[in-house]
Amino acid sequence: MGIINVTPDSFSDGGLYASTESALRHAARLIEEGADLLDIGGESTRPGGIPIGVQEELHRIISVVRALTSMNIPVSVDTSKPEVMRAAIEAGAVMINDVNALRAPGALKAIVEGGVAACLMHMRGDPLSMQVNPRYDDVVAEVKDFLLQRLNAAQAAGIPREKLVIDPGFGFGKTLDHNIELLRHLDRFMDMGVPVLVGLSRKSMLGKITGTEVGDRIHASVAAALLARAKGARILRVHDVKATRDALAVYETVNMF
Repeated sequence: MGIINVTPDSFSDGGLYASTESALRHAARLIEEGADLLDIGGESTRPGGIPIGVQEELHRIISVVRALTSMNIPVSVDTSKPEVMRAAIEAGAVMINDVNALRAPGALKAIVEGGVAACLMHMRGDPLSMQVNPRYDDVVAEVKDFLLQRLNAAQAAGIPREKLVIDPGFGFGKTLDHNIELLRHLDRFMDMGVPVLVGLSRKSMLGKITGTEVGDRIHASVAAALLARAKGARILRVHDVKATRDALAVYETVNMF
């Protein structure tokens, strides 16, 4: 899953693809590099990110979604707003990637009526507050329990299980130790019966481990993606598609035999 942030303030590439034209050029490059799916985001959910209104989010993303889907490129839209979900689905999105796990009023209904896939992510708090002293007794068990509850709620609302994906939410209300524990035990999420999506690319946890700034985390990001794949992750949400694809090609080839 290649990342396209149509935002001025995302932590890694904020402002680089804020126009429709630049976003589409970047999308073409990611597809050429081997992305299977593109995740379009119009609102930054980085720690401390400021929420925006529905109309502004729609203004940022819908023309990009329409253009990509008209070229038969599978598109996911990263949003928590039911109104944006509905418009994105109408524009051709095949998945909604929600950091809020479809908890907003009307979100479950939007997915049911749209008939698309949905990724349910764990987040403790919200982007403004989530990194303020997050605490867990057992981060793996608590995240897994939350995701199981949201899977059950989604199915009860009428979303088929085969259309659901889960994401443990690295960096969303977790300390470095919490993130490391989740990655170390990612295989414990594999018995939930749905694909696991992992987003580790360029995140601050990698900067804390390596001492690198966000633009210099490609090697750490690829290493983290391979670790997640080895633990069973099915979808890797990344900025650096070619580097990740090349590393996965080596990994998959070796593990064929």
